[in-house]
Amino acid sequence: MQQTILAIAGKPGLYKLISRGHNNLIVESLDAHHRRQPAFGTDRITSLADIAMFTDNEDVPLMTVLDNLKTLEEGKQASIDFKKASGDELREYFAKVLPEFDRDRVHTSDIKKLLQWYNILIENGITDFKEEMQPTDGDNVDDRQKEAE
Repeated sequence: MQQTILAIAGKPGLYKLISRGHNNLIVESLDAHHRRQPAFGTDRITSLADIAMFTDNEDVPLMTVLDNLKTLEEGKQASIDFKKASGDELREYFAKVLPEFDRDRVHTSDIKKLLQWYNILIENGITDFKEEMQPTDGDNVDDRQKEAE
């Protein structure tokens, strides 16, 4: 089942798009509480399907990176404790997931965020990243602008 998973700047965790309101989106947190709340146009909202990781060649979609991580961890939660691990340990671990990642532009905080998101998705049973998290029609701003014309 395709779903739109969102990250909202300034708010922890991930959110699932439930509905679209007149001036907002209704999102549900992917945590133990599954709270529904509005997300407004002033919030910086990003679909995980629109995120990519920097590599030495060309950017790799986040879904591919998450799929690589799932393969490495055999579908279980990340084996490294990203909260306690040092920057070097995180980079060494991430090199197993995405060997060609750009060591200058991918920061330790990016790796921590990726591992946190991966654990949240696994906890919520979202494991088929390439199928479930594909961009859906109309979710891209460019698609909505074409429809408006």
